Amino acid sequence: MNLPVVTRQRVLGSGSLRMEVSALGFGVMGMSYNRGVHPDRKAMIELLHQAAERGVTLFDTAQVYGPLINEELAGEALHPYRHTVNITTKFGHRIVNGKYIDGELDSTPQNIRRMAEESLRRLRVEAIELFYLHRLDPAVPIEDVAGTVKDLIREGKVRRFGLCEVSARTIRRAHAVQPVTAVQSEYHLMWREQEKEVFPVLQELGIGFVPYSPLNRGFLGGGITEYTRFDAGNDNRATLPRFAPDAIRANLTIVEVLNSFGKTRGLTSAQVALAWMMAKAPWIVPIPGTTKLAHLDENLRAADVTLTPADIQELEAAVSRIRIVGDRYPASLQKQVES
Repeated sequence: MNLPVVTRQRVLGSGSLRMEVSALGFGVMGMSYNRGVHPDRKAMIELLHQAAERGVTLFDTAQVYGPLINEELAGEALHPYRHTVNITTKFGHRIVNGKYIDGELDSTPQNIRRMAEESLRRLRVEAIELFYLHRLDPAVPIEDVAGTVKDLIREGKVRRFGLCEVSARTIRRAHAVQPVTAVQSEYHLMWREQEKEVFPVLQELGIGFVPYSPLNRGFLGGGITEYTRFDAGNDNRATLPRFAPDAIRANLTIVEVLNSFGKTRGLTSAQVALAWMMAKAPWIVPIPGTTKLAHLDENLRAADVTLTPADIQELEAAVSRIRIVGDRYPASLQKQVES
């Protein structure tokens, strides 16, 4: 059987700051953060090699993942492919002596500059392809953040600017200072709030969208049940209301809908979820993550699926009849997400 390869490309952003990438990216986070026991490092490096060799050119990490060790993993694994792939990373959390100060943000210009220099070393690159503000720091005006990244772009240390989990008004304010190439937020069939106010602004300003957790942290792949137990020490799903046993039991209805839809088209529930997302707009590039080669194969095959408008209407109509149970974040994390 032929191995799946991503051949389709998409464009994030516009103008001189546009970024051409594979239609499907790869989220590196779960290889060393928030997804249970850390897999074997050598195996993860080999899996990242497989992704790069099969056409994936967009790889996403962040300073807070680990913290720091996920950037190091991405930098080591993808160094041989540094001329053909793009590694994106994020700044904005307070990290002191390699430790994340829980809940604290720091987007002061001096910290942005310091973190940029450190990320360059960990990622083993000459310039950061896309530097995202990970969470909005209420103590620092977004204009100051955008201005600092603008200076880093002028100096050649960063190539493009991105934002994560921000409102439409913040996108406009930042974009007026330094054009934004992409916005990253959670988005999937169980969480579509970004369609209301953020998507119209992205369309208007020519900004790309990079959905993280496009399979709702693995849930839409169908392998999670109410009996699944998450490692409280290194799996944030243990703290998320939507992953409480009663919520999982109620929400499995959506997986049944995806499976039913996919059976007549030769698709798994995960492939349906990814194909739906890519059909929503040409400027959307999801970044599913995995630690398993079989799931990488499954995800990559979704990049070749084309759903018709009638397919989309049928799927969304079925999903709209389901009431999703549980918030996506506990209050402590939700307060970092701008609405």
